[in-house]
Amino acid sequence: MINYIRVFIIFLLSATAFSAFAQNSATTSSPYSQYGLGLYDEPLLPLARGMGGIGTGLSKTPDGLSFINIINPASYSSITLTTIDIGAFANIVSLSRTGFTSQTSSNFRLSHVAFGIPVSRHSAVTFGILPYADLGYNYKQTNTVALNHSPIGVDTSATQESVYSGDGGLSKAYAGYGFSVGNFSFGGNVAYIFGKENQNRQVQYPDLPSALNTNVQNSISVGGVNYDYGVQYNLKLSETSRFTFGYSGSAGSKINSANSFIVSHYTLNADGTQNLVTDSTTYTNTQGTLTLPQIHRFGITYEKDLKYLIGADFKIGQWSNLNINGVNAGLQNNQSFAIGGQITPNINSLSSYWAVVDYRLGFNYDNTYINVNNTNIKQYALTFGLGLPIPNTSRTNYYKVNFSAELGRRGSLNNSLVQENYINLHLGFTINEKWFQKYKFD
Repeated sequence: MINYIRVFIIFLLSATAFSAFAQNSATTSSPYSQYGLGLYDEPLLPLARGMGGIGTGLSKTPDGLSFINIINPASYSSITLTTIDIGAFANIVSLSRTGFTSQTSSNFRLSHVAFGIPVSRHSAVTFGILPYADLGYNYKQTNTVALNHSPIGVDTSATQESVYSGDGGLSKAYAGYGFSVGNFSFGGNVAYIFGKENQNRQVQYPDLPSALNTNVQNSISVGGVNYDYGVQYNLKLSETSRFTFGYSGSAGSKINSANSFIVSHYTLNADGTQNLVTDSTTYTNTQGTLTLPQIHRFGITYEKDLKYLIGADFKIGQWSNLNINGVNAGLQNNQSFAIGGQITPNINSLSSYWAVVDYRLGFNYDNTYINVNNTNIKQYALTFGLGLPIPNTSRTNYYKVNFSAELGRRGSLNNSLVQENYINLHLGFTINEKWFQKYKFD
């Protein structure tokens, strides 16, 4: 009965998470999120993020406990315990540009809810929800423009402010299944990508209270099915060590989208506040499709049971194929790589808690799909993490807190671009328990 109550609680948590992800407030503060669908968020949980983001060739961890590795559904075959992973995300971003004052902002959100349930000894199902893309920016450009038909002797220029802003994001609700046959493992996810994003451009004249200012609002709502797939091969070197080679991909699916486009006018008060909209000159509401990019990932890990693991990933994203309502988004293909690992000093230690903690370190580099002012926007980060076991007396239940931090940089100060220095913090609570097990009594 207790297990069924837990299942009911899981579905309540899922519903709460779904509601939270359906909110469209900004969860990032990056001017580079205005391109395409926003900043793409790899489907990684805190455990993998602490190791640079490796995961394609990751099937299990040295301690033998179950974890959910969404980036390659073939890894689900290694789930032997009912697993719940719930987490949160916070970040601090500092924006710099030559000749301008630096700005700092912070964000916080629920990051993921994921569940894994073994079906047999070599197969499992998982389901959950996590971010897919984040949109959030707000910046202003100020220019001096000439005025037409001004009387002689009167100042013929005025200040023009262009304010660019955006908020929202897309989420990914998924269900997956993985199984193994011999040394091979196979798996797949069916995902529903959904969400809403808003982008605005305002052109206003603060020196001219009677002037009509313009606001252009473009909104897109998305909802449709996407697919992930993966395969892994385990090369056993001994009873306690192995290589794992992996490949996973995300399909370039077409999903439904709805676009609204509104151009409105308003005036400003003397204190700079906006009056009510005077009129809307253009309004369109169209239905269309959005073509997602196909993504290929390759990875390898080496693991020593109860000791350590090390791995590397390489990814190619065909973002040049991203189309929104039949219009190419103008992005480029991207390539990225990650390297990282984990070590546990003495997993059997009874005298030192810190000897049984998992220590993780990694690095990743991404030549992103964004090109601005003929400059490729690059991103790189150093990562580290901790796996903190929570002591308990049960031999069938295991609990761990996974913390990871990413210290990174995106963009450049060259060619009048913006450079972002960021700290991303990820916190996850992982539960491993034996559910639905029938006990035999003599």
